[in-house]
Amino acid sequence: MGEVTNHIGTSINYNGEEREQGDAESNTLNQPLVKANRKLSSTPLALVGTKVSHIESLDYEINENDLFKHDWRKRSKTQVLQYIFLKWTFACLVGLFTGLIATLINLAVENIAGYKLLAVGHFLAQERYVTGLMMFAGANLGLTLIASVLCVCFAPTAAGPGIPEIKAYLNGIDTPNMFGATTMFVKIVGSIGAVAAGLDLGKEGPLVHIGTCIASLLGQGGTDNHRIKWRWLRYFNNDRDRRDLITCGSAAGVCAAFRSPVGGVLFALEEVATWWRSALLWRTFFSTAVVVVVLRGFIEICKSGKCGLFGSGGLIMFDVSHVTYTYHVTDIIPVTLIGVIGGVLGSLYNHFLHKVLRLYNLINAKGKIHKVLLSLSVSLFTSVCLYGLPFLATCKPCDPSIKERCPTNGRSGNFKQFHCPKGHYSDLATLLLTTNVDAVRNIFSSNTPNEFSMGSLWIFFVLYCILGLFTFGIATPSGLFLPIILMGSAYGRMLGGVMGSYTSIDQGLYAVLGAASLMAGSMRMTVSLCVIFLELTNNLLLLPITMIVLLIAKTVGDSFNPSIYDIILHLKGLPFLEANPEPWMRNLSVGDLGDAKPPVVTLQGVEKVAIIVDVLKNTTHNAFPVLDEAQVVPQVGLADGAIELHGLILRAHLVKVLKKRWFLTEKRRTEEWEVREKFPWDELAEREDNFDDVAITSSEMQMYVDLHPLTNTTPYTVMENMSVAKALVLFRQVGLRHLLIVPKIQVSGMSPVVGILTRQDLRAYNILQAFPHLEKSKGRKAH
Repeated sequence: MGEVTNHIGTSINYNGEEREQGDAESNTLNQPLVKANRKLSSTPLALVGTKVSHIESLDYEINENDLFKHDWRKRSKTQVLQYIFLKWTFACLVGLFTGLIATLINLAVENIAGYKLLAVGHFLAQERYVTGLMMFAGANLGLTLIASVLCVCFAPTAAGPGIPEIKAYLNGIDTPNMFGATTMFVKIVGSIGAVAAGLDLGKEGPLVHIGTCIASLLGQGGTDNHRIKWRWLRYFNNDRDRRDLITCGSAAGVCAAFRSPVGGVLFALEEVATWWRSALLWRTFFSTAVVVVVLRGFIEICKSGKCGLFGSGGLIMFDVSHVTYTYHVTDIIPVTLIGVIGGVLGSLYNHFLHKVLRLYNLINAKGKIHKVLLSLSVSLFTSVCLYGLPFLATCKPCDPSIKERCPTNGRSGNFKQFHCPKGHYSDLATLLLTTNVDAVRNIFSSNTPNEFSMGSLWIFFVLYCILGLFTFGIATPSGLFLPIILMGSAYGRMLGGVMGSYTSIDQGLYAVLGAASLMAGSMRMTVSLCVIFLELTNNLLLLPITMIVLLIAKTVGDSFNPSIYDIILHLKGLPFLEANPEPWMRNLSVGDLGDAKPPVVTLQGVEKVAIIVDVLKNTTHNAFPVLDEAQVVPQVGLADGAIELHGLILRAHLVKVLKKRWFLTEKRRTEEWEVREKFPWDELAEREDNFDDVAITSSEMQMYVDLHPLTNTTPYTVMENMSVAKALVLFRQVGLRHLLIVPKIQVSGMSPVVGILTRQDLRAYNILQAFPHLEKSKGRKAH
């Protein structure tokens, strides 16, 4: 069988040459159909962090070849118990290390930023305002420089929050260098520098990324160059178990950021995970429980004053549990209004951030120096605004009835004196000249209706809207949660001030609702956000109105544009598969997609070495159907001369065969023991597709390879008349890398494989490039 002809009259021989017998205009879905030159496959590019990388899909499907089946049959109860024990051990270690690193980051940020603010306060007390500005801006520039240089020079994938790339990984996209040890180290140090520098960003997104890095390094036994060759670790030498560990890491990261264990689990379920099951729910919950225990232990230690300037705080970051109130029917109006405002402002923020990120991509493309200079420019602008704007606010007299010290120029506090005379404080300096976490704690403060003037809140709101747009996207680790909370809490408190005596809800609680509404309007999360805010504020009475606000804000935001993470995924070019297919996909069959692709390259069950080498050299496909000629006695239902689809073999396994030189001098099927001698089952899980260093002699080229033992005999197949919408749902939910299209009617002498669908083929954008006429029917309802 020298070549296989498919159903559209095009064939490919095993030297990689294409012969056109029919449609000369068929093309890949990654290029316009009108282009004459085409490749058999194109490797997609995407932006991972700030680095352009080649990306591939992950193998979440179980490869049921003969080696896997034999290993599965011979596994003892002890080995099964080892596997289960190791899963729970890793879940515990992920939580432990994430909690320790989160504590380290919190201690470093609070102490670095604290001593910086104390030094600035010293100059303010002496009325040396210019010196104070130079000290403030210089320290911030130095910290930003460290964070930016580390990201630009050592780990570009550490820039940004990392959450979009984590979502892509759990969706089945391999994001290279995203979970390495260098990336994790730069993320830790860079987060400390960027947050301590007073930039309008948080450590929440980076902590999620750090948690997933810890999980990935544990699962693979260390870094790529220094792995632990422990026998038990072979169970985790696959993408499926690594996916579960990274899901645990993402939940642990959210828990460490907000001290919200249940919220962390729900965040992983609602926002980042594509695939979920009950056993994974238990392990993620266990990981977050370990994180909380670690944080609780260190907080108790810090209460004794052994942590420098780190505040005691407790597990609840923004405690408003002491505020009690009752609901009234009239409260539904401001609650609804704050939800609508959150949805509108959230969608506007997404829209403008999209424009800013496109601009930053153009600047960052000019080189490393431009990336660093952009970061330093944003840092300088931020420092000047945070230090200079409080001079515009009027000083307010201290209220003698308030127990808290007033005024103060210390690291934290609700009443910063700044440039005001004795007995007065600057409400704007209280919000700006402090850490972001303390700013949120101040603006959430309850039973202080007159603490902040409306003018100061307006300045704070406008400033953080500007900083929120222009800070995210620079070459430093950054999180989106805290900037959005700062913006939302400002307009929430302003709305509370406007309502005045009309409502019984405290202004501090309005700030909480405003923050929740803007997060729902931008990120489009509901359940996880609701629980996170309840755990943050420790006030269960907020539950009903928080739910209403989140639902309204998400509904309003969805009517304008996608969530911020979906926008970033699209900008980076990551081929993320959405849960809901487009309606027009019902009008297109997978057979139509097969027609638009180049012909399928297939191999025989016992194939010549020369043909395998030619296929690997001339194609970039990651899997090849393995076909067998019809048996002497045809199977029931098969026509005479029909070709049997034996299964699917991966490119990595073909390379492994060539490297191990598992060749036969004659064309025959091998025995089971011959394969087990040469290929341990756990070796096949390793990705080894570098074919360049394989040297095959001319005599070896004439030998044969039996592909049957290495072939996945149960690949997922779909009929050619299945709709693209249905195929997309199957592809995404099962976590496939390849989906075979088989003909509805088997014709004698014709290939039993019509085509192979990959992730790129099922993306709406690529389909519309191949079928432009579908653009007109995008708005129509499918029949």
